[in-house]
Amino acid sequence: MSIFWFITTLLLLHSCTPGVGMDHDIVNGEKSIPHSRPYMVYIYDKQRRAACGGFLVREDFVLTAAHCKTNHLKVYLGVDDTNHLPEGIEVDAFPHESFVNKKPGDDIMLLKLKTPATLNKTVKIIALPETNREKIPSNCMAMGWGWKEHNEFTPSSVLREVNLTLLDSENCAIPHTICTQEKAGPTQGDSGGPLICGNVPQGIVSYYIPNESTRFLTMYTKISHYLPWIHKIMNAPL
Repeated sequence: MSIFWFITTLLLLHSCTPGVGMDHDIVNGEKSIPHSRPYMVYIYDKQRRAACGGFLVREDFVLTAAHCKTNHLKVYLGVDDTNHLPEGIEVDAFPHESFVNKKPGDDIMLLKLKTPATLNKTVKIIALPETNREKIPSNCMAMGWGWKEHNEFTPSSVLREVNLTLLDSENCAIPHTICTQEKAGPTQGDSGGPLICGNVPQGIVSYYIPNESTRFLTMYTKISHYLPWIHKIMNAPL
């Protein structure tokens, strides 16, 4: 599993410079209606040219994957087309303390915005799950700025989304994760984006494993398991 983690983490972290027509897409997805997902956040490190997705969960916090952490991250709110980015906001990163790079598990991170978001029709918060006991609907949706094909450089600058169906929990081997196994789904550049089930973000795109049938087993950090940790970080004194 560690070899797959190493390979697929690198794939999901792959990115290109915005502004030159080299951004990414969701595999077998379709273009989102512009600004119809106002909680979506584009995360970018210009020095490393590393991009991820994330989502706004409070005016001053974005939730994303821990393996997206780099030294010069900025977040961009209200983005549809990454060729036309607004001014980036600097952040302080809080990856989960149990996360180990290039290994599965605990792949979750909060980014505290140094300048809180101004909420409007293109920038909105999405509510987290309320408890770890609520049943997760099986019909879900992933979105991001990743590639259109898993193994081909087929970029797009616009946000795209795809409908997915969750696997039964016993078929998802890593603790505190949920997963899908389809030809469609997140790929390079989509890490950290949400898996939305019943209008609630239930997962965070972590990594995927290809198999012989070309159906990709995609793992998502189960957000509800980490609610105590999320609230502890978000409510910590300044």
